[in-house]
Amino acid sequence: MDISTINRLNAYRVMWTLVMYDLPTETKKDRQMAARFRKELLQDGFAMFQFSMYVRHSASAENAEVHKRRVVKQLPEHGKVGILQITDKQFGQMEIFFGKKAQEKPDLPQQLELF
Repeated sequence: MDISTINRLNAYRVMWTLVMYDLPTETKKDRQMAARFRKELLQDGFAMFQFSMYVRHSASAENAEVHKRRVVKQLPEHGKVGILQITDKQFGQMEIFFGKKAQEKPDLPQQLELF
């Protein structure tokens, strides 16, 4: 198997987990719960992609599922949370714009994989 085939297969095996949320912040308790949820995402290796949207790179679908279950365990009492899992190939096809100008993709963590 040549290197281009390996890279192509990895692009479909490697996964990204996206967590998007809209949590209430009207009361002090709401703000504390929202801050705790965000902190737990960061502690689990998620990185902020936009306000209220965090992403995490995983080496496999199985590993991505572990992180998804962790997020589900930490769901706040109120608010809306969406979790989306996509392949590295799909993530790489994302187009990012700031106004009408295309932007470079943010510098997100690279995964080191040992065989």
